[in-house]
Amino acid sequence: MSEAIERGFQDNQTPATISVLMSVYNSERYLAQAIDSILTQTFSDFEFLIIDDGSSDCSAEILQTYATQDARICFTSRENRGIPRTRNQLLTQARGELVAIMDADDIALPDRFRLQVEFLRQHPEVVCVGGALDWIDEKGRLLGHCPMPQTDEELQTLMLGGISLLHHPTAMVRRSALLQVGGYDETMIASSDLDLWLRLGEIGKLANLPDTVLRYRLHPHSITHAKQVRQADDALAACQRAWKRRGIQGQFIRQPADHLKQHQFWLRCGWNNFLDGQRDVARHCGIQAISTGPRNLEAWKLLVCALIKPIPVKP
Repeated sequence: MSEAIERGFQDNQTPATISVLMSVYNSERYLAQAIDSILTQTFSDFEFLIIDDGSSDCSAEILQTYATQDARICFTSRENRGIPRTRNQLLTQARGELVAIMDADDIALPDRFRLQVEFLRQHPEVVCVGGALDWIDEKGRLLGHCPMPQTDEELQTLMLGGISLLHHPTAMVRRSALLQVGGYDETMIASSDLDLWLRLGEIGKLANLPDTVLRYRLHPHSITHAKQVRQADDALAACQRAWKRRGIQGQFIRQPADHLKQHQFWLRCGWNNFLDGQRDVARHCGIQAISTGPRNLEAWKLLVCALIKPIPVKP
């Protein structure tokens, strides 16, 4: 497919405060929700830069429709080149003071941009800020809440051990800092975000807001599920490079996202939702827990309770 920017800002216009970057690949099922969540932000001074990275579904057609309806959207369609290369291309198009990352299957909460812009204005020493998030499933059902460490010290300690608790689609970064560190390392296929945070953490501070800024979708085709082994390998390489740059003896403390870890996640979400009266979500989590640990009695207990047991009455 030939490369062409379908619609966007003209060079003679004043740059927007935020450049929103979104890489899209075969995301037709969730794409409209993701785009709408950006277009309806309470802070509206942004350009929305989107590249369709060679999708074979209807993603490009959906993007074309949106681009004809909102002048803030700058849409590019081309052959597949992979996520890190696509994000670097988006970065070369960006003109905003700040860069907001967005994935094509998540949902940004309405005040995300306003909260993050205000925080970065008040904290000039911070080069990147994320926030807390809610997990949702493929149908948009709430699975649980994920608060994040908020201070630079906490985040850097965890990241140097391979644990990235600054989730990429929650991030807002100063564009000057992104350019200073050279953008994304295109050899880091599955952990380019951790590698980037480690390099940014060497020129400024990192932070998370206590506020929930995103609904993060978990589904079988997401990168989180599909590239777990490669993620761990790339995370180790990113940490080793950071240890060498910083002249420290690091320790890789990240645990593999293995069968047991997924199983415990679904159990925890399932019981929390059952106790909150969300029987359908608890049933879904029970089925997922059984699929990852069919011999575990706790998973079957969760499913049976979700199916037939009365919801506990809160005092």
